[in-house]
Parts: sequence; C-alpha cells; structure tokens
Amino acid sequence: MATIPAYAGKPASPRVGDEKVSSQVRDSLFRLSDWLDANGYEGYDPFDGLNARYVRWLTFENPLLRIVLQQGVRRFPLNLRAMLGVRKSRSTKGMGFLSIGFIRLHKLTGEQSWAEKAKTGLQWLVDNVSRGYSGACWGNHFDYQSRSVFERKFSPSVVWTSHIGHAFLDAYEHFGNEKYLEVAVGSCEHILKDLGFLADGEARCINYFPTSTHQVHNANTLGGSLLARTYLHTHNEAYRDLAERSMLYTAKYQHEDGAWDYGELPNLRWVDNFHTAYVLDCFKRYEESTGDVQFGANMMRGYKYWKERFFLADGAPRYYNNRTRPLDIQCSSQAIDTLTFFADRDPESVPLAIKVAEWTIRNMQDRSGYFYYRRYPAGIVNKTPTLHWGQATMFCALAGLVTVL
Repeated sequence: MATIPAYAGKPASPRVGDEKVSSQVRDSLFRLSDWLDANGYEGYDPFDGLNARYVRWLTFENPLLRIVLQQGVRRFPLNLRAMLGVRKSRSTKGMGFLSIGFIRLHKLTGEQSWAEKAKTGLQWLVDNVSRGYSGACWGNHFDYQSRSVFERKFSPSVVWTSHIGHAFLDAYEHFGNEKYLEVAVGSCEHILKDLGFLADGEARCINYFPTSTHQVHNANTLGGSLLARTYLHTHNEAYRDLAERSMLYTAKYQHEDGAWDYGELPNLRWVDNFHTAYVLDCFKRYEESTGDVQFGANMMRGYKYWKERFFLADGAPRYYNNRTRPLDIQCSSQAIDTLTFFADRDPESVPLAIKVAEWTIRNMQDRSGYFYYRRYPAGIVNKTPTLHWGQATMFCALAGLVTVL
C-alpha cells in the first residue's frame, strides 16, 4: 500500500504540525482508498433514481412522477436502489475528483502508484466523453428531472465538464503532457460553441446544459474558472473574455451580506454551503489565472459570509444558511477542499478544515472506509455509498488536506 509521509516537500501554506491530526486524516484517507479499490470505483448517486429499471415505467414519463421517483429514492433513509433495479456505477464527475486526489498524492509522495491511478482515471474519462459536441464534455450516467429541466443521461453539464476539465489541467501542470491540455481546450471549445449564455449588459451567465437557459451561479462560475485557467496556458483571449464576463455576472448578483442564491429563477432562491464554496473557488481560480483582481472584494466578502454562517462550533457543516440539517457529506468534502484552497488568504482556514475533517471522520465514516451520505434528525442515518457525492469528493479533499498538515 502506498504511504503518505508526515512531512514531505515545501508546503503551500504553514503546516499545522500536529502529528496526531495528520495521522488521523491519513488513516481515514487510506481506509477510503482501500474501499474504493475493493469496489472498483463504483457506487450510487443521490439522483440516480430514474435508473430504477424495475419501476421507472410507473412514472409514465410524466415530469412530476419522475421527480417523485427520483426524489423518493434520494430522500428515503434506507438504500432501496438494488430492490428497484438501480445498479452501482462509475461516475464521470467522481472519476474527475478521484484523479485530482491521485495527482495530489503523487505530488506529495512521488510514489508511482498514485501517478498510474491518475493516468488510468483520466484515460477512462477520455473514453467516456459525451459524443456529438465541439469538444470534451461529460454528464450524468442517468436521466435527471428537476423543477426546471429534464436531461437525458450523458447530456453534458458545465458543472461536470468544468470539474473534470480542472482535473486535466492539474494533470497537465503536474505531468507536463500536452494531451491533457488538449482535453481541457476541447472542454473550453464545448463551453464556447455548444452551451450558450444569457447576456446581461456586459455580463454573461453560461448555461448549465446545452438545452437550458436558467441562471445558476456555481455552474456559470465553474465554466468561467475553467476558461480562465486554460487561458493561462493558451493565451486564448476568447476564453479570458467569457471568463471575465461570467464572473461579472455572478459578482453583480451577490447579496450585500456576501451570499449568493443558488440561481436567479424564483424557485432557485436558496443559499447553501457547497454551492457557495464552488463559487468562491472559481473566483480564486479566475484571479490566480488572469491576474485580474477586480473581483477580490466580492470573493473575500463571500468567503467571510460562508465561513461565519456555515459551520457549527464542533466543525459540523451546515447545509443551508438558515438551517443545519441534513448533515450532508458533500458539505463536508467541499468545505475541507475550499478551506484548504484558501490557506494562503486566511490563517484560520486550515484549522477549520481540520475541525470539519475530524467531525466528518467521527460522524460520517463507516468502519469499512466509505462515508455515509447524510445524517438526519432523530439519529437517522442514510448510509448509501454514493460515489461522486461523498467518496470521490472526500478522497480529493483529504488528499489536499494532508499536503498542509
């Protein structure tokens, strides 16, 4: 089994220096890694209910009934998927997060096994792109019904494509192989040519799907962040221009207290933990990639709001700005990752990331190594082994955290 040393190389930010904490995080990471290996990087997804081949026909393809099936599978505290005919599967977004984690561990340790895992994961992603578009893009492996849109499986999403595109940029920057940059460029071409956007004065809001027109801030800024980071390596001004305009849109709709709604339609007006964290990461990526600091005040006002509003004293991450429950693994994983990313801006970020990690390991990790999906009131725990939503994002986050311990 590959090992992670307590201290290796020059840190990007001051190390905490607590070997007990470092050991706990490394042990959790390896137990999760062993579970992922044993399960072939397969699991479930919170929204995979429409893959229920035994009962899908009962929806009669009515949008409301599709929502009932999808949300019923997602929200029921016990995992009914096997009974309903939902198979475990690999997730494209999950493989993207895992590949980022593998690259982080190879940077830290130099052990070739992590490099091989990263390259294998990235090749799987190349082999599993959504076909028929202007460049590399990815989507869900299941049909998805929301209040706003119905999307068929494999329809590309800017969220999936951007997260995965960042994995290929990590690979290019670390391994130096031009083929990884070419994939990221293809993803940017997909954003420019296939997705479209809403024009709002000088600002632009990138569409979530090629077929959608609703405005979602984390989707918009994720697309912008990938364009900006790819611009850093290609100097393609079209990428930089749309990146700046996308950030301008989301900066324009920031609330006075620093918050962002999930989206701008009336039924998308909520503020939650991990989508806010995505937006913060994207503003930071944009600034670091372009040198443009015009959105720095928006970023730090949003960061202050997020850090003060979304965490309990024991490190438990709240889901909403006005409600704690459910305690969701995605809130934990993204909080750890974003706090670690902001270590160069905030000396309190790594201690808080450690507190969140410790709470999550105590309360959400199974003895077998995987992390539970959610904790509800009255001691109810949904122990579904979700793949991208939990295992992959926690692996990526913990792999980042060990680099600063």
